[in-house]
Amino acid sequence: MGVSPIVSGFLTPLFRFFSVLAGIAWIPIATLWFGYGFGAITFVIFNAVFFIVTYNTLLGVSTIPLHVRNAAASLGAGRWAMLTEVLLPGALPNIVTGIRTGLGFAWRGLIAAEMIATNVGLCYMLFVARDFYKTEVIVLGMVVIGVLWLLLDRLLLAPIERATIERWGMVQRA
Repeated sequence: MGVSPIVSGFLTPLFRFFSVLAGIAWIPIATLWFGYGFGAITFVIFNAVFFIVTYNTLLGVSTIPLHVRNAAASLGAGRWAMLTEVLLPGALPNIVTGIRTGLGFAWRGLIAAEMIATNVGLCYMLFVARDFYKTEVIVLGMVVIGVLWLLLDRLLLAPIERATIERWGMVQRA
């Protein structure tokens, strides 16, 4: 997609449009198509991640300088070599950033979908606690959700992103 200016020019506005839709915006159609439960939650999370990652991949590939692609082609790189040795490494920092951002959106979508589209999960517990005026349960649940995300982000996603941008020369290790 990012190699062709025509395809890139066509898809970029579509991916921008869909990537800014919050996960919660997908919940009504998810429950309509899949009912309440795991299918609806999966659909919401997929849409929250897919468009962000795809858009960042498109940006990553389209920012690889044409002279680099031409040089690889003139040195005999076929389609597979071009993909694995030029396009993927060149786009990888954008892809990893897209995954990290997409998972953040997916996390928020999961929270909303558990509250609205299912009757299980930590976030559903918050929703039920409201009915019983259990403020302490709501606050504790919010703290647990925040701590879980911080752990996921700091222990898994941030190191992967940092290693990727260091590996591909976007920053130098201090």
